[in-house]
Amino acid sequence: MSTSSTAASNSNAPALSDPASNAPERSSGRVDITERPARAAGSAVAFLALIILLAAIAGSVVLIGTGAQAADAGEPGAAARIIGGAAGVVFVTILLSSSLVIVVPGQTSVRQFFGQYIGTVRRTGLVLVPPLTTGKKVSVKVHNFETSELKVNDLDGNPVNIAAIVVWQVADTARAVFAVEAYEEFIKAQAESALRHVATTHPYDEPGPGETSLRGGTDVVSGELAAEVAARVALAGLEIVEVRISSLAYAPEIAQAMLQRQQAGAVIAAREQIVEGAVTMVDQALRRLEEGDIVAMDDERRAQMVSNLLVVLCSDQRTQPVVNTGSLYA
Repeated sequence: MSTSSTAASNSNAPALSDPASNAPERSSGRVDITERPARAAGSAVAFLALIILLAAIAGSVVLIGTGAQAADAGEPGAAARIIGGAAGVVFVTILLSSSLVIVVPGQTSVRQFFGQYIGTVRRTGLVLVPPLTTGKKVSVKVHNFETSELKVNDLDGNPVNIAAIVVWQVADTARAVFAVEAYEEFIKAQAESALRHVATTHPYDEPGPGETSLRGGTDVVSGELAAEVAARVALAGLEIVEVRISSLAYAPEIAQAMLQRQQAGAVIAAREQIVEGAVTMVDQALRRLEEGDIVAMDDERRAQMVSNLLVVLCSDQRTQPVVNTGSLYA
């Protein structure tokens, strides 16, 4: 009997829900906001509003003064005048400080009304904005910075030191203020990350078929780097004007070995050019001698002449001539 009642009570009890199902839904976390113009009046209306507010302050001060005189004379309503004048001064001061802003060229004012974004003021000069709003100045001038010199491995695994100069400006002030914590630090971090990634996709030099080297394809690499940085900072409302490689070199631990390899390659290339030129000159000399019937040479004399000319033309040191007055066969 007790067993059946227990089973019945268990069947009537609410089933335990999955903790994961009760967890609050998480949003993507990104702030979806876009810059829009704020309601603002130009300098003429702003100056008129300034005159009116200053007149209101003056009237409030006069009201306080008359109230004080009335209080000294014992007239009724003196306290009300003083309180009204003081309240007027405070109210007009709040309106004056929150409604009139000065925006210089190259700057904007991002306006908020009790935490709600209402727009961005790009008009310069003295501007009249909605009252009781707060603003944050955001520069839209062109900025530039140089990344720190990073040590990364290129496509061939060789460690290289590389740095870049990034030229940028704010394109969307709303995203720059609300989408990221600090957009200046954000773009520096993203630029270094993009520089590391691009440097690992190219060899330092001697590219293979269809490849671009970091040293020989600076314009191509800079274009790829600019595109990647722009894609990374787009969510912050930042625009990339230009990116250029400012420093590029092998890491110190392999710099000497790579220099020797480059020097050896240069010596081999120079030798190949010298030998090719010497062979051409010897061929021309033999053709001239044979065509003009200047001297008749058999194969042995031809071989010895070729050997002597190649030694003279390809030698690193100056050769000393030897005059042979006898026979070549002696």
